[in-house]
Amino acid sequence: MNDGVNGVALAVFIFFFVLVTAMGFLAARWRRAANEHSLDEWGLGGRSFGTWVTWFLLGGDLYTAYTFVAVPAAIYAAGAAGFFAVPYTILVYPLIFTFLPRLWSVSHKHGYVTTSDFVRGRFGSKGLSLAVAVTGILATMPYIALQLVGIQAVLDVMGVGGGEDTNWFIKDLPLLIAFGVLAAYTYSSGLRAPALIAFVKDTLIYIVIAVAIIYIPIKLGGFDDIFASASDKFTEAGKGGVVPDAGGQWTYATLALGSALALFMYPHSITATLSSRSRNVIRRNTTILPLYSLMLGLLALLGFMAIAAGVKVDNGQLAIPQLFENMFPDWFAGVAFAAIGIGALVPAAIMSIAAANLFTRNIYKDFIKPDATPAQETKVSKLVSLLVKVGALIFVLGMDKTVAINFQLLGGIWILQTFPALVGGLFTRWFHRWALLGGWAVGMIYGTVAAYGVASPTQAHFGGSSDEIPGIGEIGYIGLTAFVLNVLVTVVLTFVLRAVKAPDGVDETKPSDYTADAGDPGVQVELPPATAGSSH
Repeated sequence: MNDGVNGVALAVFIFFFVLVTAMGFLAARWRRAANEHSLDEWGLGGRSFGTWVTWFLLGGDLYTAYTFVAVPAAIYAAGAAGFFAVPYTILVYPLIFTFLPRLWSVSHKHGYVTTSDFVRGRFGSKGLSLAVAVTGILATMPYIALQLVGIQAVLDVMGVGGGEDTNWFIKDLPLLIAFGVLAAYTYSSGLRAPALIAFVKDTLIYIVIAVAIIYIPIKLGGFDDIFASASDKFTEAGKGGVVPDAGGQWTYATLALGSALALFMYPHSITATLSSRSRNVIRRNTTILPLYSLMLGLLALLGFMAIAAGVKVDNGQLAIPQLFENMFPDWFAGVAFAAIGIGALVPAAIMSIAAANLFTRNIYKDFIKPDATPAQETKVSKLVSLLVKVGALIFVLGMDKTVAINFQLLGGIWILQTFPALVGGLFTRWFHRWALLGGWAVGMIYGTVAAYGVASPTQAHFGGSSDEIPGIGEIGYIGLTAFVLNVLVTVVLTFVLRAVKAPDGVDETKPSDYTADAGDPGVQVELPPATAGSSH
């Protein structure tokens, strides 16, 4: 790692950062609506985005700076086991093809802004809606923090902020500036800001990956030498080589499947989805989003390249930024660092908006101020989005980075427990609302306790997301085990509650709502002022 500041790389990084900052503020004028004081406009971009905007927005939302840093870092540290991210992003698209268009249709029909809005309307349960909302907020917070960790990793490699002995304010000032800019244009422009910036972010990432996958192997003697170096490293470490042994196959498979089930349960994924203008936009995106999975496979190979290049770092999250610093000319290293930095700003903005919408619609409006007007909802959401980002910033500055990573792993376990209520509710009304709440509670408690009991060489608790599967004896993803328990409890309790004729909630939806499109009669594209934001 360079001792001083890489001035050329920093200048290029600042150029792109200023560019996207200007775009973030100008986005407020992009497709400006007549009534900007509604969550449909600020939080969902007017539900007006077409195929390409949605593709860039979803790509920018799902493939984050943390992905850019952490996936190859996992390969760098653990070998081919880290490739689980590739099959899970392949599995997820056929899965979401089956349910996302249905969610879009019913949400458009009833003006739902969040998944909790749908759950409340479908099952007539504010308690279940609250559980889904709180889970979404808890799972999203550490995810935002990790985007800031990604920016911090890039700044560290460029030598910005000084060493460990530097005054904390000077050291963290660049991150504070980045945070301030992010907060300002998100408050001003809402979802339109990350939607517009995503074009720059994804273009830069594709350029960097295309260059890296050709340029770096040429400098390192080709892929034969790269894989040989990686194999030697893992053999010497006693791991048997690049490919994990048979004992790791259950972990790999369950982690891939569980992650695929969880990805579109995250609030930010749904926020980007509901911003599109028709259900066909969603269907088309499920067919073209796998292009990002191809990019992810190539991105993961950077972990092996870092090994072959002799990159040595104490924190694995710095491996890829350091690889770029070592291998690229300074000016192109700046482009790569800008791709990572902007790759943090886009999802952090969407995540903060999604968390704020959950709080506003499903906590503030449902339990604090039921008669809130659309303008009041929008104001509260803007303020909460700022508070969410402040919380994430404090988390990053005040805690060890491994704590943020642990909580993000825990967030994945938690968010998967909302699957039965959301996806189950899109296809059947058979599940009882109290049974879904009971299953959710069992999954949350089991997943949290099991994760707490996992130790690693560096920490006693929350040392990983895999543990022994009860009754099978293999090591598997805790989130998937908790999900299976969740479903079992939900099914059993539903039978019991229906047998005793426990009161069912009122379902405000009807079958035709789940296939409605924007042009169909009665479908709301923009809520009128008198009803916008009404409780469903």
